[in-house]
Amino acid sequence: MHIPDGYLSPATCATMFAAAAPFWYVAGQRIKKTLNMRMVPLLSVFAAFSFIIMMFNLPLPGGTTGHATGVAIATIVLGPWGSMIAVSVALVIQAVFFGDGGILAIGANCFNIAIVGSLVSHWVYQGVAGKSALTDKRRVVAAALAGYLAINVAAFITAVEFGVQPLWFTDAAGTPLYAPYGLDIAIPAMMIGHLTIAGLAELVVTAGVVAYLQRSDVTLLASTGPVATTVASGGWNGSRRLWVIIATLMILSPLGLLAAGTAWGEWGVEDFINGTTEPSVAPLTAVPAGLERFASLWQAPLPDYVLPFVSNEQFSYILSAFIGTGLVILTFVLLGYINELLRKRSNVTQ
Repeated sequence: MHIPDGYLSPATCATMFAAAAPFWYVAGQRIKKTLNMRMVPLLSVFAAFSFIIMMFNLPLPGGTTGHATGVAIATIVLGPWGSMIAVSVALVIQAVFFGDGGILAIGANCFNIAIVGSLVSHWVYQGVAGKSALTDKRRVVAAALAGYLAINVAAFITAVEFGVQPLWFTDAAGTPLYAPYGLDIAIPAMMIGHLTIAGLAELVVTAGVVAYLQRSDVTLLASTGPVATTVASGGWNGSRRLWVIIATLMILSPLGLLAAGTAWGEWGVEDFINGTTEPSVAPLTAVPAGLERFASLWQAPLPDYVLPFVSNEQFSYILSAFIGTGLVILTFVLLGYINELLRKRSNVTQ
């Protein structure tokens, strides 16, 4: 579901940035009130969880791959606004440093996964859980439904963004310039895999983490506002058990390499040339011109989670998970530090 550069027209990318911007602004204003150095660990841990869980690729029908996103559990603990920021940070780091998702497509990817995913998760979870006790099994069911619907709504919007490209953006001969497959191909191709494998993975992950938190630290499920301020006082020590889980997932991340194939709609230029995109549905004889032009717009320093100085693929993947997590922590520590400085300066001038 990470849209690469070249699949969406520049106009579409600009539109998606514009659509995401108001949500980022409101989310920033909401969490700014509680973004202190004690809240940083909680935002970091769920951004890191989202980053790492998206490295666990799963085989999907048709020979492609997919993954869970972690957006629902981030929403349940952090609230929708905190989740938007946490998952957006994870997506930006994946795009900038690892080439997982395009630079021009950051707005679209964040809108689809972080923003829409957070809103859907929040509405579904709150609607199903209601006023039930934090330890009620109803909340596990609510979490499962929130995760399943969030990833599928995000996948559907992504499919629509793919599918409208050949309708709206073609050359003089009518040849698609960007994503070449229309709605009749893009929607079923995206949704079959997400309604089955990827959606179920999100369901299991979200329900499983909620069930775990009910037994280990139910206060993490107490958020009813924009962010879970009730658990911020624990700081790094309060989130220690969660970091143990994150570390375990980082070590297990090479399991994501077992799934063969490329996620639908994430092919490189060479895949079009080799005819490995959708040969059974709509074989292409040429790479769409716009896609070829923008595909190499940004050269990530660690593309595809491969470290140039590490020969072992599995070890490289693990190190990438650690590097990504470190970048997540650094981002939130810096944001928290800057916010603290601005707050102190504001208090001095008043």
